Amino acid sequence: MPAITEPKLISGTANLSLAKGIARRMSMHRGVQVGLVEARVERFNDQEIFVEVYENVRGEDMYIIQSTSNPANDNLMELLIITDALRRSSATRITAVIPYFGYARQDRRAKARTPISAKLVANLITEAGVDRVLTLDLHAAQIQGFFDIPVDNLYASPIFALDIEHHFKGAMDDIMVVSPDVGGVARARDLAKRINAPLSIVDKRREKAGEVAEMTIIGNVSGKKCIIVDDICDTAGTLCKAAEVLMENGATEVHAYITHGVLSGPAVERVQNSVMKSLVITDSIEPTDAVKGAKNIRIVPTAPVFAQAILNIWNGTSVSSLFETETLIPIYEGMYTNLL
Repeated sequence: MPAITEPKLISGTANLSLAKGIARRMSMHRGVQVGLVEARVERFNDQEIFVEVYENVRGEDMYIIQSTSNPANDNLMELLIITDALRRSSATRITAVIPYFGYARQDRRAKARTPISAKLVANLITEAGVDRVLTLDLHAAQIQGFFDIPVDNLYASPIFALDIEHHFKGAMDDIMVVSPDVGGVARARDLAKRINAPLSIVDKRREKAGEVAEMTIIGNVSGKKCIIVDDICDTAGTLCKAAEVLMENGATEVHAYITHGVLSGPAVERVQNSVMKSLVITDSIEPTDAVKGAKNIRIVPTAPVFAQAILNIWNGTSVSSLFETETLIPIYEGMYTNLL
């Protein structure tokens, strides 16, 4: 049964524009004004974080929108402290909406005497008082099992499938989906299946961490418009190198669809100077001015799918229904009208 209380949103400082976008979309769906709970997040001189919630949240169903992106530690602490403030203010249920889940790449012990930081972060979030987590494209699906609370992991591939069918209409037979490494094959295969395209793989070998020594293409990409699919683009070095290798192997165009545009250091400059015609990312991480100004970087909004997911959680209805492309077409009305 639907909850008696209305869903209430509160945002940290990590991605305020996405939080406002989610609130706007929920207002459209609900037919009533949905705003962000008024609060202040401040830092003392020694950079300690202080949070004060100005509205009454007793008995409310609260949704904290906060990516744990750069600066990851500050944004994670904001999430934990906002959670504590809401828990001590007697909120009935607290859902952490984490569009980008930081520390997800540290999901196993790759060598001796190293941490599993993703599990530590899961423990911190749970112990702070979060009742449920809603996130997008976890780096490793098994991270859901690190939590002892429900985790809803949304996928960007249905959104990307809509975008590809819209922008490559009439040229879908020439599309080749490419996984940038063997570990990302499942993600790339899912998108390839959605758009009925063949799949290729870039096999990369590293001499040492951060440096790719050799890349080999598994599959024939000659004459194809290649779409590289991955969950994270950090410094973009591997991505740009993979695009070059694809072009050398006969690809006519190379595009990339990456869920989380971390884009740190020289990433934006590398993408702008690369052979890639376009890099498509979501707004799970607040884009910098450099990202917004890059001519070959395009941002796909996630507010529609997060807004619907929050409403489904609040209503007690299925979140997995949002994994289907057909379900997303009406949610993204106006953007992909030629697919209706």
